[in-house]
Amino acid sequence: MVGIVIVSHSQKLAEGVVEIARIMADKDAPIVAAGGTEDGGLGTSFAKISRAVEEVYSDEGVAILMDMGSAVMTAEMVIESMEGRRIKLLDGPVAEGAVLAAVEARMGSPLEIIAKRVEEARGLKKLSE
Repeated sequence: MVGIVIVSHSQKLAEGVVEIARIMADKDAPIVAAGGTEDGGLGTSFAKISRAVEEVYSDEGVAILMDMGSAVMTAEMVIESMEGRRIKLLDGPVAEGAVLAAVEARMGSPLEIIAKRVEEARGLKKLSE
């Protein structure tokens, strides 16, 4: 099953996204939070992201959703350090994307399908006109 890592500048935000995704997908969904710095502050941590990837990694790969800025850059560095592993950064909304990714992962969807679903979520409207 594809693992999912939520990277945010805030540990609370990352944990909240994981909580919502597990409620919608399954409490045992392979999704973990990697938010904030090592000392609990705001920012991103190469080590936290690396540990999160290791925690949910399988031969089917890992999908990483990031909130913004340095979260993207730090996640890219993690991928570069794990050469040969199936890890993909997903470009989509963090909360909605995490739910979609967790549901797809629990259904056994491959990493490429999960990435497509999350990217499609960028265009979802929340309000009717």
